[in-house]
Parts: sequence; structure tokens; C-alpha cells
Amino acid sequence: MIKGYWLPVLHSHLPFVKHPEYDYFLEEHWLFEAIFETYLPLIMRMKKFESDGLDFRLTMSVSPPLVEMLDDEYLGSLFIKYMDKLIELSQSEMKRLKNDGAMLNVATFYYKRFIEIKTFFTDVLHSNVLNGYKHFSDKGQLEIITCGATHGFLPLLRTSTRAVEAQIDLATQCHYEHFGKAATGIWLPECAYYEELDEILKKYGIKYFFLESHGINNGVPKPKFAVYSAVHTLNGLAAFARDPETSKQVWSSMSGYPGAPEYRDFYRDIGFDLEMDYIKPYISPDGNRVFTGIKYYKITGKTEDKLPYDPVAAFHKTRFHAEHFCNARYEQAEALAPTMDRPPLLVSPYDAELFGHWWFEGPDFLYHVLLQLQKDKVIKPVTATEYLSYHPKNQTIAPSPSSWGENGYYDVWLNEDNSWIYRHLHFLADSMEKVADEYYEMSDNGSETNHLNKRVLNQLARELLLAQSSDWAFLITQGTAIEYSVKRTKEHISNFNALLGSFKSNTVDMDFLKWLENKNSIFKNLDFRVYSGKKLT
Repeated sequence: MIKGYWLPVLHSHLPFVKHPEYDYFLEEHWLFEAIFETYLPLIMRMKKFESDGLDFRLTMSVSPPLVEMLDDEYLGSLFIKYMDKLIELSQSEMKRLKNDGAMLNVATFYYKRFIEIKTFFTDVLHSNVLNGYKHFSDKGQLEIITCGATHGFLPLLRTSTRAVEAQIDLATQCHYEHFGKAATGIWLPECAYYEELDEILKKYGIKYFFLESHGINNGVPKPKFAVYSAVHTLNGLAAFARDPETSKQVWSSMSGYPGAPEYRDFYRDIGFDLEMDYIKPYISPDGNRVFTGIKYYKITGKTEDKLPYDPVAAFHKTRFHAEHFCNARYEQAEALAPTMDRPPLLVSPYDAELFGHWWFEGPDFLYHVLLQLQKDKVIKPVTATEYLSYHPKNQTIAPSPSSWGENGYYDVWLNEDNSWIYRHLHFLADSMEKVADEYYEMSDNGSETNHLNKRVLNQLARELLLAQSSDWAFLITQGTAIEYSVKRTKEHISNFNALLGSFKSNTVDMDFLKWLENKNSIFKNLDFRVYSGKKLT
């Protein structure tokens, strides 16, 4: 008998990073690391379910910037070169460690793993991660939801309604273009919600979204079932909130599963450990040490005297932790049942990169959890769409403004370190709306002048969208990649202002325009009119 539901949600997002002007660019490795450590291993576990004739349910948000990068042939070709370099390094490591039995075993493990991952990418997915997502989406096992067009922090963009609407409008367009179906759910960027946002979401066909716990618990009226059931907003959208207990078991630095001593230590990477003369061909050409993905030690404890990593022991530990996780869910559902008129719903949202990148064994843990739940048939894994088909009637509340950032509201993205960003974003959004209105009725007669005008206006919109990414303000607050985040923000602001100025004075630099179209190539089918208010009249 089903005693409850489990709704796992993996949020996958990276800011749009593409630098064809360089043979090597460090920030592009954010994408490559995520592909080979998280996205491909997760799809490979889904394939294992399929080959074993087993069913599963999983929800993933794939943000539009990530979708665009995953579908970019140039970046895909760079990823294959990246994997070739890892395979070469692992071969060198097997030679270097030929007389060290324990370490040689780990080096051999990496070599085989890298070969398997590259082969899966090229031969099974035909060099495109999206093919794996679409396959399982079409089978109804993976529910793919969208996000903001460039992960803009919507509450801080709302000075321009069109800026917020464009983030949602373009996101749904991108989703349909790449996945061939409408986006019915959305992961709000940073889970950030403000009053009346649901009205905009509804306008673009969104049926449900996810919030942090207090976004529901602080709603009006108070939710009868707390976060253990969906609620409906005043505009009829379903909202789901995070279950704190399942988050703590996985995320907590003190008691979370990833901290077990058997698991791989994330920080002890040979990119930092080995002699420069040896490792230099496999790190940044300027000599900056970076993670290579080859890590020989398990967590062991808070000591430099780490023990060698044992992949087999770590794999078995994921089974143990999966069983513990499932038993805890059974107890949780049992405790909640007397207070509810339906089986309780446990919503577990996580950053996808936790599984594989930060927690190397995470994909195996998730695989074993889904396997255990299917075996026991006590808690049923579901998607949001499935849950709503079982329980279409839910309490109506007005959710509270909230986010999943530190302290739960907006201060991570608006503080003394990054507040300078928003006066520019607001000015650019207002300027974009004005020029979009002015040229909304532009003739489609195909003249050279009209063609050029559209190219400039479309690129203006791209530069605005890329400047709006919440990642830049977040990284500034976190104190990581500050220089790059500031540079990227100022770069897009500068690009916008330079293009707009040259457009108004009829002095467009064609080389500059072509360069931006190649480098900042997100949303190839974008139409600048998405920023016009005229289509609302």
C-alpha cells in the first residue's frame, strides 16, 4: 500500500559561457566538468534502469542557458577534446603509478571510467546530452522543466514587467524548440518568488513551480498540510515546497551522506597535488592549477593523512545510505499520515551538480534510492504532473516572497557588494523596451537595412539577457570568481550601450556585431519584439 509520494527534483543550470576567442578558457570547464561528472553519469543510470526493464520517475530543470550550451556544436567539440585530454592524463597516471598497487587501481578505474563516459557521449547520445534527456522525457520517466531564460533573479527585475515576462516567454520558447513539447513546470531562478509572479507564469502556460519551505509555510492563509501537499495560488498554479528533512540528510555538512569517510574527497585533486612540470599540460596554459577530475583519496577525516579511495567500497556505501534514506522516508510518511487526508508528499529539490560533481557517488545513491523505493512500494516516486493528476484539488494560498538563498530572501543577490548591478540592468531593460516598441512595426520586406536593424536589436536583447543572469551577483557575494563575474556583467552592459549608440547614429560596426553574434550566440531564434509592450494591446 502506498503511504506517501516522493518528488525528487534536480536543478541543472550554468551561466552561458562561450569564448571562441581562446583555445582554452577556464570558465568553459564549468560546463565540461558538469557534463562528465553529473549529466552523463545520471543519464547512464537512467539507461541502466531501462536495460534492466525497470521504471523510475525523476524531475530535472534544465535552464535555457544550459540547454543552449549543451546543443552548441562548438562547445560539444571542445568537450570531446576535454575528454581526450583526461584519457591521456589517466594513461600517464597508470604509467607513473605502475609500482603503487593501491593508487594504480584508482588510476585504472579513472581510465576505464573516462573511456566509458566518452563512448557513451559519442556513440549512444551522438555527442549531445539533450538526446538522453529527450529520450527519457518521451518515455514519461523524466519530467523536464524550464527555468528563467538566463536565470535572472525575477524579484529584482520586476521594475520592468517586460523584463520579467521576457525571461519566462523566452524560457518557454527555448524549451519547446529543444524538447518538442510545452514547458508545464518551472524552476524559478534561485526559487525566488514575489507576489503576483504566478500571474505572469500562467500567461505563458506554466502549471506549477517550486519554492523554498517558508515560501509555503509563511503563505496566507497558513497551509493546512504545511509543505507535504501541493497548494494552489490565487491564479490557479500549483506550488510545491521543499521538505527540510530530506534536504538535511543529503546537504548537511555535519550529518549529510556525502561526508562519509568512504566517499571520494573532492578537494584532493592531482591538478593541485602533483609537480608542475608533470601536470602543466593538463591544467590552465597560464600555469593556474585547476581540478582535473582525478582524485585519489577518500574523505577519511579532517587530516592531511588521507587514505586511498576505494571505488568498490564507496559503491557499497551508497546502497547502505540509500536504504537508510528510504527507511527514513517510510517513518516520515507514517508520522505525517494521521494529520492528513491524503498520502504525504515529500519534495526533495537539489542542485543537480551535487550528484557526481560535489558528491562523486551521488548518481549511484540516487539510483539505489529509486531502486529501493520501487522494490518496497511504500513511497511512490512521482513527478509534479503525476501528483496533480492524483490530487487535483488543493488548498488555495498566497505564497510568501522567498528564495532558497542564505537567510531565505533576496539579500544574497542584493547587497553592498553587488547592488551597483541593478541600476544598469533596469536602465538597459527600459531602453530595450523603448527601442522594441519603436521598431515593433518594422517591415518584413527583407531589405538590407531591415535585416541589419533586426540583427542589432536581437543582439541587444541577448546582451541584456546575459547581463541579467543571477549567477554574477551570486558569485560576487560568495567571493568566488569575483573578477570574472564583474567582468562579464560590465562586458554585457558595455556591449549593449555600444550597440545601441551605434544603432541610433547609423554607425554600426559590422565586425563587432558579427563577433558578438558568434560569441554571445544564445537564443539564435530570438525576436527582439519579446520586449515590446505593444503586443499586449
